[in-house]
Amino acid sequence: MELVTGATGYVGSRLLRRLVEAGRPARALARAPERVEGLAGVEAVPGDLLTGAGLEEALAGCETAYYLVHSMEAGTGAGNGFAERDRRAATAFAEAAVHAGIERIVYLGGIAPAGPSSAHLGSRLEVERILTEAVPGSTALRASIVIGAGSSSFRVLVRLVERLRLLPLPRWRSNRTRPIDERDVVEYLARTPEVPEAAGRSLDICGPDVLTYAAIVEGIADALGVGRMPLELPASLTPPASAVVAAVTGQPIELVRPLMESLESDVLPRDPDEAARLYGIRPRGFARALDHALAEWESREPLGAR
Repeated sequence: MELVTGATGYVGSRLLRRLVEAGRPARALARAPERVEGLAGVEAVPGDLLTGAGLEEALAGCETAYYLVHSMEAGTGAGNGFAERDRRAATAFAEAAVHAGIERIVYLGGIAPAGPSSAHLGSRLEVERILTEAVPGSTALRASIVIGAGSSSFRVLVRLVERLRLLPLPRWRSNRTRPIDERDVVEYLARTPEVPEAAGRSLDICGPDVLTYAAIVEGIADALGVGRMPLELPASLTPPASAVVAAVTGQPIELVRPLMESLESDVLPRDPDEAARLYGIRPRGFARALDHALAEWESREPLGAR
């Protein structure tokens, strides 16, 4: 039996379907279990990581547990920011996993940046440490920008391109990363329990293309078929730019600011080929990932730029 936390979220819901399609017994821990109860082959358990409710029942009899939870919404008081909530949830889960005898936790986090970590990436690395220290046989997969219709960072970039004819590109425009197709992320997650060499390790997963953030924005504009004029700015301007981006995209500032802070350095994998070799996966390129993501997005809601 495999447990998926964050089963109603973006990546978790796709992973859950992948496990079901493979005929693998799966259990989902969710605050709203009715959202997964209709999926054949899935046992839904109501619970909450922050309070610990449902953890014992959800972990009972499982060998592998997927931890796909991140808190990016606004806090409501001192000590209640997303990093603190992630720390509390990860600690509670780690303790419950040890008690239940879980053999491997599979965690999806972020690639460590070349420079100082943003609060967002720093929190993800802290959660990774908490989980892997508790269950040493665990596997942490680290990714940069996930290209998919439900990816928060991708959706922010698409909305910017869609709604602004003049695109301000701060100094981070020349920083580089290796975006990854959401389908490859799900495949890495699904295959992890079947890859003994991944136990007890942290692996960076990525696509084959090294791109600047400016090139990613330009690629989105080309795929949408819109002409956009880039405005190169000499500074990063993250605090004021975050407020503008939040207003333009309709996303909460508590989500946008940490995402933009993550653009301040190169975010490149330590060994770009190791995970693909271990897992036998040939990652899709940026153009394929972009076409698939936009097609799925447009099948559900209109894109004004099309």
